[in-house]
Amino acid sequence: MRDRVLILSVLIVASCGLGYELISSALASYLLGDSILQFSSVIGCYLFAMGIGSWLSKYVKDEDVLNRFIDVELLVALLGGVSAAVLFLVFAWLSAPFRAALYVGVFVIGLMVGMEIPLVMRVFNQRKAEFREIVSRVLTFDYLGALAVSLIFPLLLAPKLGLLRTSFLFGILNASVALWTTWLFRAEVRRPGEKAIRACVVIGFLAMGFIYSTSMTAWAEKGLYGDDVVHAETTPYQRLVVTQWHDDLRLYINNNLQFSSRDEHRYHESLVHPGLQALPWARNVLVLGGGDGLAVREILKYKHIEHITLVDLDPAMTGLFSRSAPLVALNQGSLKDPRVTVINDDAGRWLETHAEVYDFIVVDFPDPSNFGLGRLYSVPVYHLMARHLAENGYMVIQSTSPYFAPRSFWSVDATLKEAGLNTWPYHTYVPSFGDWGFILASKRRDYTPPDKITVPTRYLDPATTRELFHFPADMPALAMPPNRLNEQSLVRYFDEDWRKVIR
Repeated sequence: MRDRVLILSVLIVASCGLGYELISSALASYLLGDSILQFSSVIGCYLFAMGIGSWLSKYVKDEDVLNRFIDVELLVALLGGVSAAVLFLVFAWLSAPFRAALYVGVFVIGLMVGMEIPLVMRVFNQRKAEFREIVSRVLTFDYLGALAVSLIFPLLLAPKLGLLRTSFLFGILNASVALWTTWLFRAEVRRPGEKAIRACVVIGFLAMGFIYSTSMTAWAEKGLYGDDVVHAETTPYQRLVVTQWHDDLRLYINNNLQFSSRDEHRYHESLVHPGLQALPWARNVLVLGGGDGLAVREILKYKHIEHITLVDLDPAMTGLFSRSAPLVALNQGSLKDPRVTVINDDAGRWLETHAEVYDFIVVDFPDPSNFGLGRLYSVPVYHLMARHLAENGYMVIQSTSPYFAPRSFWSVDATLKEAGLNTWPYHTYVPSFGDWGFILASKRRDYTPPDKITVPTRYLDPATTRELFHFPADMPALAMPPNRLNEQSLVRYFDEDWRKVIR
């Protein structure tokens, strides 16, 4: 019975250990971007700390192995359980030391986790088990636990519970292991009643954190965004937060501002009308990204448009902008229009599996802040888009800021040209973002900015539209290499360009 419980403990300990690693990596990715860098650095730090912890375990005396295992479990439970909440609060209210807090926390938790398996193996050894049996059983269940949490975390825990609650849950499991180990081996453990009380206190503390994690998240996001958070959810793909201050609604994805309702019309009118105004014959439009329905709102102003296909990865995003009354008012119910078909799928995969040709394509992806998004700005994906574009049609791509991120902007331009398209870069001023860039692309060689705007607009007029295509002397065109899948240089340019702005 005791051996079976110890083996079950190994399964839970392994699951929790990997869980803390995944939580720290995901949280760093949400808050800092560049998911590959965050996951690689956190995993590297964590594994290094585990190695040191394994080495330090040899200094635990044989007669203290069981007691130290229980103590380590309680310490891991407490530190790991509160780790996500502490990191989130540090980022929201004390953003400067976030990286230091992240790596110190990862190192300390990894140190403790690294001691767990060696201590369990020594407990088995004291029970006169054969060495080969010890290694086989312990490592088998260690790896099984890692497999279980690696599947459950992205599919169930992160989207359903969120990172804070998941962290508290893992902590409760670790403390439970300490509690039942104390009870089972109470005849061999020193002061078992004291250890049991400590375990119960830790479980109670973490359970309170689990219950009030939503309030903690709201408080942290209040500090992070400044305005009142009116909607927040973690989906399998991203963290969505909507804030409101008076009449200003703002959408943030993974802590990055996507729009402000006060000036989003400048962005979306500039995104849609310079290209679509030149296509009075257009009937069929494809929108990639843009799950907020704001670009679709602008396209629907054209009566000659018969059908719009919107492909956005996240059903939570399109669902939110189809149900929330303030957001539906902002996009004027565009996602519910009978001319609009909403498809929730990865844009690259969808382009590969469909063959329909469109007169106008709007590409409104988030900025290429990580390699998952950078893939959507690559030569092969633009080749796919070109296959879906009519011979005389246009497509437009949001392309970051030519002023703040010039290498990124002109790399997108070079990538489109590498895909065999002709380009016409342009930019506009959006107060929430600064100077922002777009690139019009086509198989055809001609484009002239329209001399009239035939639909109602708040910002664009013929003179303003012509001015969009003029770049001043301090925003010169740069000769940049295209963004290829095997290296994704655009992601590096984007990160380096914006780091200069932040500094």
